[in-house]
Parts: sequence; C-alpha cells; structure tokens
Amino acid sequence: MSLTGKNNAEKIWNFLTAAGLNVFGAAGLMGNLFAESGLRPDNLQNSYERKLGMTDDGYTKSVDDGSYANFVNDKAGYGLAQWTYRSRKQGLLEFARSKKKSIGDLETQLQFLYKELSESYKPVLNVLKSATSVRAASNAVLLNFERPEDQSASVQAKRAGYGQGYFEKYAGSKTMVQNGGSIMGKSSLVDCTVLSPNHSGKRTKALCRITPHCVVGQLTAESIGGCFTSKSRQASCNYGIGTDGRVCLIVDEDKRSWCSSSGDNDQQAVTIECASDKTHPYAFNGKVYDKLIQLCADICRRNGKKKLLWFGDKNKSLDYVPKSDEMVLTVHRWFANKPCPGDWMYSRMGELAEKVTAQLGGSVPNGNPASAAKKSVEEIAKEVIQGKWGSGADRKKRLEAAGYSYSEVQAAVNRSLK
Repeated sequence: MSLTGKNNAEKIWNFLTAAGLNVFGAAGLMGNLFAESGLRPDNLQNSYERKLGMTDDGYTKSVDDGSYANFVNDKAGYGLAQWTYRSRKQGLLEFARSKKKSIGDLETQLQFLYKELSESYKPVLNVLKSATSVRAASNAVLLNFERPEDQSASVQAKRAGYGQGYFEKYAGSKTMVQNGGSIMGKSSLVDCTVLSPNHSGKRTKALCRITPHCVVGQLTAESIGGCFTSKSRQASCNYGIGTDGRVCLIVDEDKRSWCSSSGDNDQQAVTIECASDKTHPYAFNGKVYDKLIQLCADICRRNGKKKLLWFGDKNKSLDYVPKSDEMVLTVHRWFANKPCPGDWMYSRMGELAEKVTAQLGGSVPNGNPASAAKKSVEEIAKEVIQGKWGSGADRKKRLEAAGYSYSEVQAAVNRSLK
C-alpha cells in the first residue's frame, strides 16, 4: 500500500480512514499526533535535540545506519506518536527493519501505529472506529494511548481542538452533514468528479440504504458521470463505478439522487451505477464488483454502520426499520419494470451483504437470508424445472423464503420451456 495525499496530514487522514477509523476517530487521533509531533515522522523530542546534540534528520540517519545504538534506551520521544518507552521504541525499530525502511518513514510509522492499536490497545481502536464525537476519540487516545504527564481538562480541550480542525478540513462542513444521526460525506475512493444537476437537494430522511444499479454498458467512470450531466435526462446517481474499477462522484452523498424510480428510496439510499455488460444477465467484471464491495463498506463505515443487510424480499426490506448500526440493500427492479441491477448482480446481493459486513467486523443476524440468493435466476429456473423447489403455493413460499422473486423465476421458467 502506498500513501495518497498532497501532504502529511492528508496522507495520514486517508490511511486512518482506509484502515477503518471513522471520521471522528481519525480526527481525534490526528489531533493527538499533531500535539505530539506536528505530524512529522522524523521528529525527535525537542529537549533531546539539545541533550544529544542531534537534529531530527541527524538522529534518524544515525539510528538507521547503526552509528547511534542507544535508540531503544535513550528515553527520547520520537516520531508521530513520540514513542518513548523502551518496549515501544524497540517495537518500532524492529518493525522498520523488518520492512527495510527508515524509522522516520511515514507509512512505516502509520503501519506500526495501527499494529500497536490493534494488538495492544484494542479498546482505544474500538473507540476510534465507533466514536460519535471528536472529543470522545481524542480523549481515548490522550488518556489511554499517549498518556502524557499532563492530562488536564485544558490539555483535553486543546487536543480535541486540533482534532476538530482536521475533522472540519477533511470531513467537516464542506463535505459532511448530520442527518438523522448519520454522517455523510464524499468517499475517499473517488477518482473523478462529474457533478449532475439532477437531484433534489439535501436529503430529508436518514441514510439507511444502498442501491446498486447496472448501467448497461462497459463505460468508464467519467462516461457514467457524463450520462447524467444533461438536465433533460432527469436521472442521476450518487456514484458510478467504471469498467476499470474507478469511482466517479456524480451527486454528493448528502443529496438525493434521481436513480431508483422511487423518491422515498432515493431519499434514504446511496445509489451506485456500475459498469456492466449490455445483455442479460448484465454481468459486472471483477474490478467493478470488488470496488462495489469496497465502496459499500466505506459508505457504511463513514456512517457508523457495522452491518449491511439483504432480505431478498421487497416488502420485508422496505418495511424493515434498520438499527442504528445497520444499512439495507434495495434494488431498482422493485420500483420499476426493469431488470436492474441485472440477474448477475441480483443473485449476488446476499454475497455482497456478507462481504461488506465481514469488512465492517459485524455479523449477519439470525434469520436474515443474506446468503440465500447466490444463484442466478436462470439457475434457479432450471432447478424448478427439475422439480427441486416443489410446486404450486409451496414452490412460491420456498423461493421467496430463500430470497428469490417468484415472478422473476417463473418468467425464466416460461422462457426455458418455450
């Protein structure tokens, strides 16, 4: 993995959010890192520059080349987190050497930081993934990870203030809004932006759904965006995933797109048009499907969700009231006489829900048929013809319980028998 961003702050933000920290957690941690080191990975504690007679650069190079051998025991704070204790500096040194990198390498330190959090400070990491305020995240880091001598209320406020600055810069008022308890903002996975004029402005309902679509063509991300630039088209989506797996922002996530033939659904859903084949079953290629999984996980994570659910039934899905940590998958075909998202994707909706939920660290609730609809409608139709699903009302009941549309399966059966 290589860091992305124009400066250290942007690179650190992108790394932390990609690693699973929510926007409050990333900001709270960054505020503390700034207080410790100014976000400089080669930073040597100022008092030790005088004591050792070394600059930041000289100290780093001397440790790297072995001419200074007291790095572990000198009690000098060093790096982003100003690692000081012997065991932690030993860990950083060994980790950098295992990567064949300088101890002052930014990416190496971020990787080591996350390693420490995930192995030795799990309660802190859990807070950084689920925090609902910068202050809560900042205090978790200050009091339970950095643990400086001065942990006073004034220090807590100062560090949280630094964190709030990063929140406002990278996830704040320009890109984020509160809505029904959810946090919405542009995904860091976006590669290009082609904004559409076709939307209804700010959402009026809480964000709790994701609706994947098939664009019916192997288009680039920019081309998908270009489909919605004309006002006469009267259609749009929040994101488009091109045939090469690149992501286009088309309607800001905090706005309602015109995508699903249902105003109510679009008010609650992030809508995603995906490059696909032009003919049945409208298959996605591997790059598109993999990016769809990543994008859905990112949407859920930034909005504090741990589970993505697929019920395979329109009424059950639309009647379900998601818990605060849940989102629900819906499909265009439920609201219009269209095959969207195509049988290829429809048969994988349960798999999509499972893969995203696994990335979020959640679990599929008992009784949710998230894994049922994994075969295509055509495959199920063949099984129906073979008698594997029974007949009459019993067949209908079994198909719907497994997450399939009875009418779609029956239509496929009729086509096969012609």
